[in-house]
Amino acid sequence: MLLIAPHSPISPEGRALIAASQAALLEVFRADEIFTMDPAELDRPHISFLVAQIDTPQGTQAVGCVAMVRCGDYAEVKRLFVEPAARGQGLARQLMAQLEDMARAECLPTIRLETGDALRAAVALYTDMGYQVCGPFGDYAAHPASLFMEKSLIPTG
Repeated sequence: MLLIAPHSPISPEGRALIAASQAALLEVFRADEIFTMDPAELDRPHISFLVAQIDTPQGTQAVGCVAMVRCGDYAEVKRLFVEPAARGQGLARQLMAQLEDMARAECLPTIRLETGDALRAAVALYTDMGYQVCGPFGDYAAHPASLFMEKSLIPTG
């Protein structure tokens, strides 16, 4: 069974997922090309941290996470990560869908994110979910390793 629920980024599970996320990014990017938040930075009232947990024969295991940072009139996605052994089951898509539902419930019109072309699976997921390339936003400056994307949550029609 899968459960996606709010969780503390400074809990042992939160810290472990964030550390694994950082290690995975460092396999692809130089440290100066990574624009992430650490557990303490994610532990703020304007940030929701979601953890995906699955039942295993050994007990419940945290296998993925994502954070939503409220930035006034938009939400920013941070720290989307799924453990390698749990990939291929649609967990990242489910984490993103729940994050989008949270943003809609709070009437946030747009979700934005910073990723990189080198993260092909992530870019493919975001594109498939309706995210489009945009320019830098917030405090970000243009960077050759960065790809900025956004999705409108306002229904059209």
